[in-house]
Amino acid sequence: MDNEILKNLAAQNAAYSNIITRTSVRRFTEQALQPWQIDAILHAAMSAPTGVNRQPWEFIIVRDKSLLVALAEGLPYAKMTARAPVAIVVCGNSKRFLEDEDSTLWIQDLSAASENILLASHALGLGGVWTCLYPHSDRIKVVKNILDIPDDIIPFNLIPVGYPLADHAPMDKWQPGKVHYNTYGSSIK
Repeated sequence: MDNEILKNLAAQNAAYSNIITRTSVRRFTEQALQPWQIDAILHAAMSAPTGVNRQPWEFIIVRDKSLLVALAEGLPYAKMTARAPVAIVVCGNSKRFLEDEDSTLWIQDLSAASENILLASHALGLGGVWTCLYPHSDRIKVVKNILDIPDDIIPFNLIPVGYPLADHAPMDKWQPGKVHYNTYGSSIK
């Protein structure tokens, strides 16, 4: 697609612009989030697609500074959590997982909800970053212990959220060479 067409689309369509300008934010101001902002983010998360409408998600909102610091200290790739005003731990409730061939669809469901968290945060002038917990048993154990999470709930990721400390330029990840038409390897449109 012509780059000029994409720029015009982004300028005219807020939803498209929000998607392509979202960045990972790891540094935050000290400004607190309002309860309505968290509710708006979670409403977007729960609007994600979900296999057979099982909605296997649970969300733990961490605002307590001592818990944020403990999570940052216990997780190798979530150090920024100590300076975030809020962290959202996206979890899977195994009581709502499907069975057999569909037993791992919860991963897709939680991924869609997590992307909605990031996009909603960006739309509200906030920023966040996805830090991986699942499938790393050591990270899952840390979060379960700190947040007193029961056995049937699986921490999937941790997303620190807050006001960005600085502006972040989005990366242009458009790579036409990764697009195939009709059969793999064909670039004929």
